[in-house]
This record gives sequence, structure tokens and C-alpha cells, in this order.
Amino acid sequence: MQQRKNRSNRFGAADSGGPSMQQGWNETRPRRRHSRRGRRRDAEPRDFETEVDLELMTPEERSLHDAHVIAERKAKLTGDALKFSLIAILLLTFVWPLGIVVLIFWGPRYLRQLYSLVVEPKLRERFLREEVEKQVHAQLSEERRQLENEHARSMEELSARVAHEIRNPITAAKSLVQQMEEDPDAGENVEYARVALAELSRVERSVSHLLRFARDEEMSVQPLRLADVVDSALETFRDRIARSGIELVHEASAEGLVDGDAEKLRRAVINLVGNSVEALEESGTRPARIEVQLGENLAGDTVWLRIADNGPGFDAEALEKMWSPFFTSKQNGTGLGLAITRKLVDAHGGRIEASSGADPGAEFVVSLPKRRGEERA
Repeated sequence: MQQRKNRSNRFGAADSGGPSMQQGWNETRPRRRHSRRGRRRDAEPRDFETEVDLELMTPEERSLHDAHVIAERKAKLTGDALKFSLIAILLLTFVWPLGIVVLIFWGPRYLRQLYSLVVEPKLRERFLREEVEKQVHAQLSEERRQLENEHARSMEELSARVAHEIRNPITAAKSLVQQMEEDPDAGENVEYARVALAELSRVERSVSHLLRFARDEEMSVQPLRLADVVDSALETFRDRIARSGIELVHEASAEGLVDGDAEKLRRAVINLVGNSVEALEESGTRPARIEVQLGENLAGDTVWLRIADNGPGFDAEALEKMWSPFFTSKQNGTGLGLAITRKLVDAHGGRIEASSGADPGAEFVVSLPKRRGEERA
């Protein structure tokens, strides 16, 4: 009996231990599931990091990565195609019905992959190149047509201005000469002759400036100091500025080492300073002031020249058209001074800018590249 109890106890213990073991087993299984899910979740950030890395790649790195991917796909497709071909040949040789089935079911897949990797990119590139060439040709044709129309309009406008500038003085001189012919002994003939000569001189000056503007003059480029060119140009205005009561402020914070034609740069400075002097004289501005400043930019690769006055300045229309030939807001101007100045500055690889802000006056800034080898390290 005791042995049976012990057995029953053992069995009972076993029975009682059975559920606990089952419970432990049940508790273990969810943990394993959770661990698998955790591993899946751990794997997801890795994919996200890979995507982030692709987004952070430079265009060169991304192109190299895409090239590697395409090369791997082509290599894999080549290997699979060889295996498939070998199997298909063996099947067609020994079990031809099965070989035909394999060709029908698996052959199109490899052909489709071969088309997408080899044929389709070449066709896409060809079509894209043809379309780009067509679009570029159409755009160039349109731009050429617009340039031709703009050039034709410019020539028409220039011809009209030239005719106007030459016809008016000649008409005035002709009228004066006719009056002198009608009464040769009139006392006013001397004054008529003087005015007629002045009008003909105006025509000569306009034609001379026009030829200078239209002609490409030969440049004598040499190393020079722009400060010396400015001093020489200002010297021609000393007496006139003194007579007109204009205050001249001349400042130079640099020598202005450039490569250029000294005479042509001197002519450009004379045109700009003369423009300011004439504007102050015609407007009667008091006190009259002209500022001429020379310096370099912070990088040390550009020399700039600033010429400003406190005259009437420019309106919006003048700022827009001032560089056009024969456009002038002065009574006795030819309208070619600023056009010639801009052409001279452009010939030296520089640029010229004009401005007229809220304060009275006009400002011109000429920028020229500094002499090679003289830039700051």
C-alpha cells in the first residue's frame, strides 16, 4: 500500500508537475515569438538606415551605386540564362516534350529581363537624345529669330537717330546760309555764319563719335596704374572745374594695377567726369560736388573706380536707355559718350554700372580685373 501511495504521489507529483511544465512551455513559446518579432523590428531600422544612406549619397556615389546594382543584375541574369540554356538543351535532347514546356514557361521571363537590362536602356537613351536635340534645335531657332528681330529693330532705331542727329544741324545751317544769300550785306551775316559753323561742327562731332563707336579700335594693352590714368584725365578738367565753382574730391586707396590701354581708359574717365561736369553746369546745382574714388575689393582681384556728383541724377527712363547710342538728356549732347565708355570698359573685361538713388546725384562705378599675378594670396 505504501508503495502504491508513493507511486501515486510520484504520479501525482508528476500530474501536478505536468501543468506547471505545460505552463512553462506556454510561457516560453510567446517569448520566442516576441523574440522573433523583436528581431524583425530590429531588422527594420537597418533597412531604414540603408535608405537614409542612399539619400545622403552624393550624385557621383549614387551613380556608382546604381552602376554596381545594374552590373550585378546583368551578371546574375547571365548566370541564370546559362544554367537555363544548359538545362533546356539537355531536356530537348533527351526529354524533348519537357524541354518545350520549360522553354514556354521560363523562357519569356529571361527574355523580358534581358530586354529590360540591355535593350530598353539603349532605346530610352536614343529616344531621349533625339527628343533633346529636337527641343534644343527648336529653342535655338527661336532664339536666333528673336536676336535677328532685335538686331533689325536696333539698326532701324540707330539709323533713325543718326538721321535725326545729322539732319537737324544741317537743316539749321542750310537755313542760315540761305538767309545770308538773300541779303549778302546784312549785318547779321557774321552771326549767321558763326551759328552755321557751330551746327556743322556738331555734325562733324556726331559723325566722329559714331565712327569711334562703330569701329573696333586696336588695343595697346600694357601694365599700368589706373591711378595715373585718373590723374591725367582729371588734369584736363582743372580749369573748367575751378571756373564752374565745382568742388572736386579725389581719393585713391590703391594704385589700381591693371592691364589695359592707357589712352582708351583715359578717354572713358574723361567721358564720365565730363558727364558729371556738364550735368552740374546745366542744372546750376549749388554747392556742386564731384567725388572720384579709386580702390580694390576685399578679395584683391578687382580694381574699382567710382565717380559721383550731386547733380539732378537720372530718372528711370534715362537709367534704362543711357547706354543706347544717341540717347541724351543734355541740350548739346551727342548721346554717344556713355555708349563709347561702356564699349571701352567691356573691351578691358570690366563692367560699368550707373545708379541714381533717392539722394540727388548720379553715380558710376567701373570695375576692372586686377593685373594677373598681383592679386593677394
